[in-house]
Amino acid sequence: MNASDTAFILICASMVMLMTPALALFYGGLVRSRNILSTHMHSYGALALISVLWAVVGYTLAFGEDVGGIIGDLSYLFLKGVGGESAPAATQLPHTVFMGYQCMFAALTVALISGAYAERIRFSAMLVFSGLWLLFVYSPMAHWVWGGGWMSKMGALDFAGGAVVHMSSGAAALACAQALGPRLSTGSSHATPNNLPLTLLGGGLLWFGWFGFNAGSALVSGPLAGQALVTTHMASACGILGWMLVEWIRTGKPTSLGAISGALAGLVAITPGAGFVEVLPAMLIGFVGGIICYGGVLLKNKFGYDDALDVVGIHGVGGTWGALATGLFACAAINNADGLFYGNPEQAWIQIVSIVATWGYCYIVSRIILYVVDAVVGLRVTPEEEFTGLDLSEHNERGYSL
Repeated sequence: MNASDTAFILICASMVMLMTPALALFYGGLVRSRNILSTHMHSYGALALISVLWAVVGYTLAFGEDVGGIIGDLSYLFLKGVGGESAPAATQLPHTVFMGYQCMFAALTVALISGAYAERIRFSAMLVFSGLWLLFVYSPMAHWVWGGGWMSKMGALDFAGGAVVHMSSGAAALACAQALGPRLSTGSSHATPNNLPLTLLGGGLLWFGWFGFNAGSALVSGPLAGQALVTTHMASACGILGWMLVEWIRTGKPTSLGAISGALAGLVAITPGAGFVEVLPAMLIGFVGGIICYGGVLLKNKFGYDDALDVVGIHGVGGTWGALATGLFACAAINNADGLFYGNPEQAWIQIVSIVATWGYCYIVSRIILYVVDAVVGLRVTPEEEFTGLDLSEHNERGYSL
């Protein structure tokens, strides 16, 4: 084990943990004032519930000994054998440190989905769905890609979570938006963000935390982590420019919400390739990511699903583009893998297979889970509760007292 690597991952884990409260700020500023606290509770509830479930069973399903390329065994159930010894998946780190770092990823991924069902889901349904989704979607996906499962054996490249985090949450968000149906006031002039400065603050903190998310995925303190940090920052900056350009052309004015959305689009797009691509391709990935995620957000109007806070358009679409772009721009000089533009067309095909499998599995299983949750506790609040606001009807609180 290496003390400097351990210290580095401890810092990165703390930064990734901060991303979940940052997401609460980002999402909370976008909903109406009567739902700001309930939206925050989705993130904090996920952080608590998923952390406990991860320790009990999620970690072993994701990183236990491989069973048929599909799931981990139960060797780490209740964190049995997870202590100060080296982690099998990262021998330079204590096992508890690696487990804790991965826990922060799991909690954030579940919290991301909440943007799709904001302002209309029962809190009890959110908790049950989140727990089941961790066990039946996230943990298998993490095993497939990072735990020695079939995607890893196939050679799919996902440095920090293009499939495991962003495509999976995007597919689940689409399932949630369709299962719950649109908000009663969708299209109303009153459905405007309650606090855009809060959203900008949350977005800025997400950008900061993303350095721990992507650079930390190198799992060592060294050149690869530095490469991932630089590609992450440059892609995010270019994502802002791409989003602002297309928004300016389409509407005549760039907006602050568009700018921070573009930053997140760039961050999502570079996540799968942060440790595989050079800086200039990363900038192109981020710039294109800003443009296509702007288009992805418009898809909900075309197809009629109410993805309240654009999880599908940013995380689903951005993660898909990023995974594909990794298959195009991966460079062996960075991390022992070449993509199509570096003489390895097979990698692009592998990435396409992983994209289709991720979307198909995560969407279908999410719909099944939602059906079960609806049958057991009911997914949606009543129309009266929705108009009153979930802060009061679900939590007996108000975000603003003025």
